[in-house]
Amino acid sequence: MQRAQHQGLGRTHSAYLRHHMHGSHSLHLGCCRSSSPPTLPILAKMAQVKQVGLLAAGCQPWNKDVCAASGDRFAYCATLAIYIYQLDHRYNEFKLRAIMSEHKKTITAISWCPHNHDVFASASADNLVIIWNVAEQKVVAKLDSTKGIPASLSWCWNAGDSVAFVSHRGPLYIWTISGPDGGITVHKDAHSFLSDICLFRWHPQKKGKVVFGHTDGSLSIFQPGSKSQKHVLRPESLEGTDEEDPVTALEWDPLSTDYLLVANLHNGIRLVDSESLSCITVFNFPSAAASVQCLAWVHGAPGMFITGDSQVGVLRIWNVSRTTPLDNFKLKKTGFHGLHVLSSPPKSKSFSSQSPNKNHHMSSTSEAIPPPTLTQNQAFSLPPGHAVCCFMDGGVGLYDMGAKKWDFLRDLGHVETIFDCKFKPDNPDLLATASFDGTIKVWDINTLTAVYTSPGNEGVIYSLSWAPGDLNCIAGGTSRNGGFIWDISRGKMITRFSEHGKSGIFCIAWSHKDSKRIATCSGDGFCIIRTIDGKVLHKYKHPAAVFGCDWSQNNKDMIATGCEDRNVRVYYLATSSDQPLKVFSGHTAKVFHVRWSPLREGILCSGSDDGTVRIWDYTQDACINVLSGHTAPVRGLLWNTEIPYLLISGSWDYTIKVWDTRDGTCLDTVYDHGADVYGLTCHPSRPFTMASCSRDSTVRLWSLTPLINPLQINILADRPWDEIIGNTDRGVETGASPLLCGKVSRDIKQEVDKLSGNSRERKLRWFSECLSPPGGSKNLWDLVAVIKGQDDSLLPQNYCKGIMHMKHLIRFKMSKAQELTTVKMSKFGGGIGAPSKEERLKEAAEIHLRLGQIQRYCELMVELGEWDKALSVAPGVSMRYWKKLMQRRADQLIQEENNDVIPYCIATGDVKKLVKFYTSRGQLQEALLVAQAAWEGNMQTSQPSTSNGTAHFEGNNMEDYNELLHEVSKELSEWYFQNGCAVQAACCHLAIEDIELAMAYLIRGNELELAVSMGTVLGECAAQATHYALELLARKCMTVTTWDLAAELLMMIPNNELHLVKLCAFCPGGTAEINDLHEKCSLPGVEECIQLAQAAETEGNTFESIKYYLLTIEPEKALPIGIHYVKEQISSSSWTLDSVCPFLDLLSYIRTERLLLHKCSELRNELLILYGYIGALLAIRRQYTSIVPALYEYTSQLLKRREVCVPLKIEQLSEELDAWRACTRSLNKSAEELPCTPPSKLQQEVYATLLSRIKEEPLKGMEGPDYVTGSNLPSHSDVHISCLTGLRIQGPVFFLEDGKSAISLNDALMWAKVNPFSPLGTGIRLNPF
Repeated sequence: MQRAQHQGLGRTHSAYLRHHMHGSHSLHLGCCRSSSPPTLPILAKMAQVKQVGLLAAGCQPWNKDVCAASGDRFAYCATLAIYIYQLDHRYNEFKLRAIMSEHKKTITAISWCPHNHDVFASASADNLVIIWNVAEQKVVAKLDSTKGIPASLSWCWNAGDSVAFVSHRGPLYIWTISGPDGGITVHKDAHSFLSDICLFRWHPQKKGKVVFGHTDGSLSIFQPGSKSQKHVLRPESLEGTDEEDPVTALEWDPLSTDYLLVANLHNGIRLVDSESLSCITVFNFPSAAASVQCLAWVHGAPGMFITGDSQVGVLRIWNVSRTTPLDNFKLKKTGFHGLHVLSSPPKSKSFSSQSPNKNHHMSSTSEAIPPPTLTQNQAFSLPPGHAVCCFMDGGVGLYDMGAKKWDFLRDLGHVETIFDCKFKPDNPDLLATASFDGTIKVWDINTLTAVYTSPGNEGVIYSLSWAPGDLNCIAGGTSRNGGFIWDISRGKMITRFSEHGKSGIFCIAWSHKDSKRIATCSGDGFCIIRTIDGKVLHKYKHPAAVFGCDWSQNNKDMIATGCEDRNVRVYYLATSSDQPLKVFSGHTAKVFHVRWSPLREGILCSGSDDGTVRIWDYTQDACINVLSGHTAPVRGLLWNTEIPYLLISGSWDYTIKVWDTRDGTCLDTVYDHGADVYGLTCHPSRPFTMASCSRDSTVRLWSLTPLINPLQINILADRPWDEIIGNTDRGVETGASPLLCGKVSRDIKQEVDKLSGNSRERKLRWFSECLSPPGGSKNLWDLVAVIKGQDDSLLPQNYCKGIMHMKHLIRFKMSKAQELTTVKMSKFGGGIGAPSKEERLKEAAEIHLRLGQIQRYCELMVELGEWDKALSVAPGVSMRYWKKLMQRRADQLIQEENNDVIPYCIATGDVKKLVKFYTSRGQLQEALLVAQAAWEGNMQTSQPSTSNGTAHFEGNNMEDYNELLHEVSKELSEWYFQNGCAVQAACCHLAIEDIELAMAYLIRGNELELAVSMGTVLGECAAQATHYALELLARKCMTVTTWDLAAELLMMIPNNELHLVKLCAFCPGGTAEINDLHEKCSLPGVEECIQLAQAAETEGNTFESIKYYLLTIEPEKALPIGIHYVKEQISSSSWTLDSVCPFLDLLSYIRTERLLLHKCSELRNELLILYGYIGALLAIRRQYTSIVPALYEYTSQLLKRREVCVPLKIEQLSEELDAWRACTRSLNKSAEELPCTPPSKLQQEVYATLLSRIKEEPLKGMEGPDYVTGSNLPSHSDVHISCLTGLRIQGPVFFLEDGKSAISLNDALMWAKVNPFSPLGTGIRLNPF
């Protein structure tokens, strides 16, 4: 038995749970055995700041082997971190899976282990080599202080766990990581080279054979048992000269033991024979100017290889039998830096259906004569395969060579430290970043894509400042090249400032009160104020370098500076004096940034290398607070624009800290960045969305809304204005709960006060948009307005960029198609990578096609010269024979996964086949458009000949398409949800007016405030879900300070008596306080409850007696009654969840301090066990697959360790869990997984019994896991292991009450929804909401 039970329950960390549940009585909280009530532990605080977005870095352009791929993953290196993307098989797309950052200096190379897809190695300029395990996201081994910088590194093929690395002149070191001969050895021949090594490659088949490429253009080849060949095979044109022509790429031919492709920077590409040391082929480029830095063999196509030009992004496809390329694609304006072919292309299964003999008779060594049946070009048809492409500008993409399209393109990332970030003053969606890589980039934070990048390279850019208002210019300060103003719309630099000479400008600040003035401060000790046309107004000399300056937000003539001499100075520009008005001293190391408070006049803060932030009061000439907690210099500083006491700082200790400056407490610390945090910013109209930037070259977006609870709930509960908005003096009173004191909240109040009639809807919407992070909340409210019947002309301009209501989708796409057809190139603003006229016509044709306008499509196709497509589609207007032919062709094309199938399906009206085709490839947006067009009747649909005439068939079709539309929307919504975008997922359902599902997705994403706001506005159709969200939100408020608020939320639910009973039962306090709350909730007083309980007990009314006992001062009297009843129920054969849940749920609200009494320990243990078991069944009902095993394990552990008498046996639990696993595994199995044993007959019976007890989930759309915003974002440095699963937690973490044990927030939410008691078995309620 022992073993069987282990198999059933061994999946969770049982040892962990055991450790926490020792003994049957003594809980690990140290509940004393005496009868005095135990002290309650401090409930662990959840992280307050939520990560809601991440802008990944680009790929670094300076070292050679910086991209690698293996299996279904690929990786690339920024300067200090490695980004790993993994294929999501369900959607056939690559998603960011992990960011590895342990290196403190530039990463020089990465190499994936050839025989283990989970392991790769990386080397860096601080003489460090690290071995990583990707699956577990952790370091497996580290080698410090390699001799010399490891410039190139590679796993040794065929040699177990060994990694070789080499610095510039050698020798080659081999590090065996594990096993008896672990340690470092030196290659006996590969040393004392005459020229630096650029890179080296082991032979994949021939053991021990290795080739080195040198900067002088030569190769060195070593293989066991042969003479070493050093510095051979230099390009002929270099013979006898001293010219250098470095080897830029080297790859062994996968089909031969001796052939090798070599690329030299100037001399191009050669195929050489490493045995005879002769050159076999020299490949010719179309133009002499083309040079190549990267090449890769295509594994699926013998003799084929690809190269990337380094001047411009042209991908060329070659075959060794020809000296010129077979094909060239221009993929990007900037040149290639790295190429890697993924050996197993995603979804490559269907390729095998092509004719099996094609291409296979060719190898790079055989005579390449195409067989007579194929024309020259067919013989070299494009290989199926995916190329990981890295570009000089940091762009990274995955290109599908067969389909000629990007599967993934991460354009224009920063490749180095980002020093500064700022939102555009008149647009909270645009964020500018300034980087060490010499560029400023502007990002759209809704889509997280780059919209503009500054022209040219400016050296290092330390600081940026937007021009005020809508001027659309950015000022930048650089390390050696002075300052500049970049006019974004004109795309060029319009002014340069050179007053600081070659000294670095550490900070540049454009005055927002007087748009003609710009301040800069520099290493030369000057802070200079000038007009935008360059006229110097003031030069303030400091005794040492000046690092920061900031204009006062209240007085246009005040500016503060931070200086290396440890002082903060304030200057007044209205006088002619160049002396400071005030000098504040107190810091013990250099001062960097200074920031004036936007809300409190005369208050400013400064951050210093001494690790503290100081708050100064200008009017009192004093330091009024010192915030200490950072362990390294402080850089980023940000005051909140609504909450006057909230200050945020970023530091070289990799953390961001949030401070309450009233008493100097640190409210939260964020550990997600992988390196120094430099810039922090937020936009006044979205005051609780913050962006941060760091040396880890990422930008991250955060939501600060949790910091201001219960403000949001005050708004929902319609509390009076003075509990939401206040003036600054009230806002900074010690201990006062947060109040909004800024401009945005005042504006909302003014607008709401202007409205006559029902202003509540507008108030909820406006506050919701102001408090929610970007990414969908605006879109959501636009859709709500459409559903409520608002006039379309009031929709904002960018509505068509988001998820549109189904009634607009076709209309907008039509006008977009027309626009694309008519717009002339000159009008096209030539944004980043503006498409050519041909591309635009193609796109227009595609849109017309999806809208069912076949004729228009044909005309555009003819204009593009694609006659065959036009002809093949034209008969879609009639001709039945054609249709049959086309359907056969379509089936064949679908087999080949060929895009050409689309016109065939549309012409033959086979909508379902097309939707299925799109969905299988993860192109959900396209599928939605087609389904919508069909539903609106734009498609010609094929009708089987029915004798009943066609009229009734039409009706059927419409229903069919409506169903199809719902299916596709659901699929798209699920895609957003899995990407951590619950709000967009809800938008997909609103677009087809499926309000219940939209609400369900918000609740499953834990966007409870948004769900209640939206549900309140939508009214009746969302009522059921709104009530559930209110109930969860009330649970969130069941903490010390907000009982009243919880009661108000519950009073918004009709039939709320039972909810209020639970609230009052759980509320701690003396008799007087409890009676007050009872009165507020219209419940009888404590004395009366005792009588009611006794009366109900004598009548045998179990539920009522439990209810009233819980409301008395001795609620524990309810425990034996309730537990006895539940045990009786479970012992009968026909019980269901619905017969026991209401009783357990009610009992779970007993006051914690009474439940923890020693005299209750046996009843407490029984309650925990029963709820654990019922929780597991509820989790099965809700499909919370990740926590079902943990709940069973928890229940078994409690059964084993506590003295109880309940009608449950460990064997039975184990059997049920096995049956659930076996039966659900066969349902959820995806095609690629290994076949598993089908469930046995016994297991099917056990599972059937379970299902008969469980019944249906009453709330629509609640099945499936919870997934909060940001769950998909990898954390850098904050690694926690879940005590439920033993795995690393991805996404937000929730700490249990011991302050140490962590589980993922998603698991905590699901657990709390099915079992309110903590997984540690303490009897304390969980509150993760």
